[in-house]
Amino acid sequence: MRGGGHKYSSLTWRELDILSGKLAARLCRDCRTNTPVVVYGHKDPLMLVCFLACVKSGRAYCPVDVSVPLNRVEAIIDAVKPELVLAVEPLKTSGGTLVMDRAGILAALEQETGTAAPERYVSADDVFYIIFTSGSTGTPKGVQITRDCLDHFIQWGITLGRGLDDGKRRVFLNQAPFSFDLSVMDLYLSLYTGGCLFALSKEVQGDMNTLLSALEQSGAEVWVSTPSFADMCLADKKFCDALASRLSLFLFCGETLTNRTADRLASAFPKADIVNTYGPTESTVAVTQVRITPELRLETPLPVGEEKPGTWIFIQDEEGRDLPDGTVGEIVIAGDSVSTGYWKRPDLTERAFGARIVEGVRYRTYRTGDSGMKRNGQLYYQGRMDFQIKLHGYRIELGDIEGNLLKLEGVTAAAVLPIMREGKVRSLTAYVVAERHSSDNFAEGQRLRGDLRALVPEYMIPKKFVFLDRLPMTNNGKVDRRALGGNKK
Repeated sequence: MRGGGHKYSSLTWRELDILSGKLAARLCRDCRTNTPVVVYGHKDPLMLVCFLACVKSGRAYCPVDVSVPLNRVEAIIDAVKPELVLAVEPLKTSGGTLVMDRAGILAALEQETGTAAPERYVSADDVFYIIFTSGSTGTPKGVQITRDCLDHFIQWGITLGRGLDDGKRRVFLNQAPFSFDLSVMDLYLSLYTGGCLFALSKEVQGDMNTLLSALEQSGAEVWVSTPSFADMCLADKKFCDALASRLSLFLFCGETLTNRTADRLASAFPKADIVNTYGPTESTVAVTQVRITPELRLETPLPVGEEKPGTWIFIQDEEGRDLPDGTVGEIVIAGDSVSTGYWKRPDLTERAFGARIVEGVRYRTYRTGDSGMKRNGQLYYQGRMDFQIKLHGYRIELGDIEGNLLKLEGVTAAAVLPIMREGKVRSLTAYVVAERHSSDNFAEGQRLRGDLRALVPEYMIPKKFVFLDRLPMTNNGKVDRRALGGNKK
């Protein structure tokens, strides 16, 4: 892997194996339980050392990016209740959890001479990682993914496009932070195939000239990102095969891939394959795939593909009855990569997860809350059925933002709505009722935006604030979101 900017900013396969074994040995000796370990940092190869050290020591890891506000980091730590936090970047928490900082991690790597025994490794139904996603009550929830779930995803993932299991060692591009499950695709497909992971830091992604230079230097062959990130790059005419001549495969997940994006990408990279995938965090990254051919680009909307082996997708009505092809309903996933549920939240697990016998075998099921239909074996994603949306690939519960807005001084009521264009969520608008009126709504909106930034990640900050005397209500006493008009095309 290449990334970071300190010692171990670049690691070979041998170094990654040796260092993770050393840190695993330290964890085995110092930790009394197998409680998951929170790993805090950003796009640093040392994070991979920590991830593999955890699973080699028999513990799941829970990645948290530096972009996550401190109060949310503490909420995650409080939910996991780890014996130890491995902090690759500086982290100050108000709790009493033991934190091993970067200096401590480096010291352990220098001092340790042993390694963890293979029989200690996470295996089968053991939880491999926990990724926290937005929760409707304002509290994040942790999705548990087992070793078996990840193995089944990898075995399918290496077949994407024209296949990645031909013995070639490719360079994979890493765009998403490690706390976002899309990164599992580039991270573990590169690890499994012996490739190289080229990480793009938040700072690099924030400056177009620097980003284009990094893409040119990366030698990337496999691109893994949300469609929004590709859109951002396509805004610059220099983003084409002349800049990144080795790119041969684009893998998209996390949000809707529009026809416009696919057309522009095919024009800029005519020799590359474009693959659209679909899957929530609860089903281990993705469970469907389709190669977007020139013929398929004429179809609107684009399909998200066919299920991977070991997975079945059913379209169901509100009563849980299977619907025929061409009928829109809720997407329900059954299969060997469905999560075992939410970390220490049996109440939420019971609502969303279940079981179903398919071809004589009992599989876990997950009700996605996504609307969709199947036609001729292809799945078509139709959007969210509730107030959970995806913006730039990030899954967001609108209730999460609303709950945190209500924590701000002077806010008595709030509703957050997505603004749609071309079938995708482009931004968020917050409708706010305040205790006192401000003569300068723009300044008041900026104040709330700044205060909210301390509570939620940047991608959850509404672009626009609208101040109202009261929120419109439906007859049954709920906020009338349709009347607010924030969902117009």
